[in-house]
Amino acid sequence: MSVAMEQNGGGAFDPVMFISPLALAGLLESLVGSRDAISASKEELDFLSNLLQSKELHALFKVYNSIVDRVRDDRRCSPVLSSSMQTTLDVMEVILPRITLSDTSRQLFQLLQNPHIQGLLCAHDAVAQKDYLPRLPDIPQEMDEDEETIKIVQLVKSTEPLDGEPDSAEPIVGATIKTDEENGKIIIARVMHGGAADRSGLINVGDEVCEVNGINVEGKSPADVLQILQHSEGTITFKLIPADPKGGARESKMKVRAHFDFNTDVDPYIPCKEAGLSFTKGEILHIVSQDDPYWWQARKEGDRNMRAGLIPSKALQERKIIHERLSMADQKKKWVLDTINGGCIGGGGMTCLPDRSLAKDPLCGSLAALNDLGEDMASECSVRTRVKKVIYDAAESDDYDREDIATYEEVVKLYPRPELPRPIVLVGPPGVGRNELKRRIMELNPDKYHTPVPHTSRSPRPGEVNGKEYNFVPRELMEEQIARGEFLEFGEYKGNLYGTSLESVKSIIRSGLTCIINPHYQALKMLRNPDIKPYIIYIKPPIFDILKSTRNAAFAMSTFDETNSRGFTDDEFNEILRSSKRIEFLYDHWFDEIIVNDDFKSALEQLLEADHKLKTEPLWAPAAWLQ
Repeated sequence: MSVAMEQNGGGAFDPVMFISPLALAGLLESLVGSRDAISASKEELDFLSNLLQSKELHALFKVYNSIVDRVRDDRRCSPVLSSSMQTTLDVMEVILPRITLSDTSRQLFQLLQNPHIQGLLCAHDAVAQKDYLPRLPDIPQEMDEDEETIKIVQLVKSTEPLDGEPDSAEPIVGATIKTDEENGKIIIARVMHGGAADRSGLINVGDEVCEVNGINVEGKSPADVLQILQHSEGTITFKLIPADPKGGARESKMKVRAHFDFNTDVDPYIPCKEAGLSFTKGEILHIVSQDDPYWWQARKEGDRNMRAGLIPSKALQERKIIHERLSMADQKKKWVLDTINGGCIGGGGMTCLPDRSLAKDPLCGSLAALNDLGEDMASECSVRTRVKKVIYDAAESDDYDREDIATYEEVVKLYPRPELPRPIVLVGPPGVGRNELKRRIMELNPDKYHTPVPHTSRSPRPGEVNGKEYNFVPRELMEEQIARGEFLEFGEYKGNLYGTSLESVKSIIRSGLTCIINPHYQALKMLRNPDIKPYIIYIKPPIFDILKSTRNAAFAMSTFDETNSRGFTDDEFNEILRSSKRIEFLYDHWFDEIIVNDDFKSALEQLLEADHKLKTEPLWAPAAWLQ
């Protein structure tokens, strides 16, 4: 038989053979010409001759050749790797430190950062991993209608410390069991991602447990099954009735930043303490399963432990926080008064927008409603004043109230873009030193750091230049811009409007300079969006004694004094600390970094380090910014 064989680049022959119709015709011709030389009966030769001429054989060879041709095409187009996106991210991390040194590195970094390129690589990986293939159910075996499918699973007994769910579940090498409420059967309640049961791929949620090491568990409780497991050594054999197939669950790729602390040892709600995953506020968690509405499964980012742990779901944690706040209603009034005492913004001849004369202070009013404080809080607010040269105020008066309950925020790695540096936002209570930090860092490198020029409706004073000290605009125009939401923050002082426009911040970003601003904390809601992508640094005051000693040693002038002609008083130091508690309660889930200003030189160094990190490292940011 003559065949066509493809030679590869290495000189060897491809074992996949392509059979041409001419080869069959040649074989038939050789058979006819060699009849006398072949020691075979006439019937056998006729059978072989008819076979080589049959349409069925030619059709089979045609199918075979089509398959061979397809296989050869697949070989020519087979992917070199199926993780090109991850490789790209690794390359970006390698060249990131060099983008300021090499123009080629900078261009390559920008190219790899292009969303279209990254989308193409993700599509390539999906095809390479054949992620587009449908998940088909298993082909059912022929069986009687009354016959049940049984699967036998053998696992090596694990040392995974799972104690199980109280009164309802016990451990099975990385899984928990419970009693089915409807039929009393023992079923698999939960399979822990990364555990022995999960790695086997053979035990699924809902599977009915019939036997454990040959012992029938019908009529037994989860505690009885636990006793069987505890006395088992080495390999454990389970006889299971599979649950109705629902398709294999793929591991989630969602990563979140936790906005609360979670300790499994003290949490009263967790069904299995040893299966839980403790974490602290600010840690990044990889959510691998959200199948359970109350308890998700997660791993800490960068943790090499393959087994996931239980954490409260977003919905459950929100319920817990609401329950805890309601149960603390008696203590809440005192806590709020201690936290926000002195929090009204006003006085000193200044009227903030919106008109506070027509409503209670937004902080006092909103929290009063939450905590049934009503007129008590209103009276507290009515006796307090605070003076400052210029105070900007966010447009929304309810910004003081924490509308959402911070639990988790989905995050992704945000790579620095040299042509669009992220702005640095310094927030903190008045008097904590934000202005001085901003002034000093701008003095160090005035060509790198810029701050927006504020707008005002007042007339220029002698020596003032439009666009330098202020952007002078007519009051009517500024009011129209405020109404359209074009101002990040604004306020009124002695009959004149002052404010910072969003466009002034964006123009600095587009120019390739680092925008550094220290707005009122109410402005964070307008700043924290995908167009600006701010890096929010909270400047936190130290404890009272250190705050007082450091400010007095530096002869710091009080920001509460309209003329800045005296130092801080003890009441003003306490006001700074109370204000900081209020800001942390409202917005600490938005802080990217916290700097305690207990030593100005150290705080300035930390600020410079944060800026360097912002420009050279990929940092976690809200996933919504990139979607």
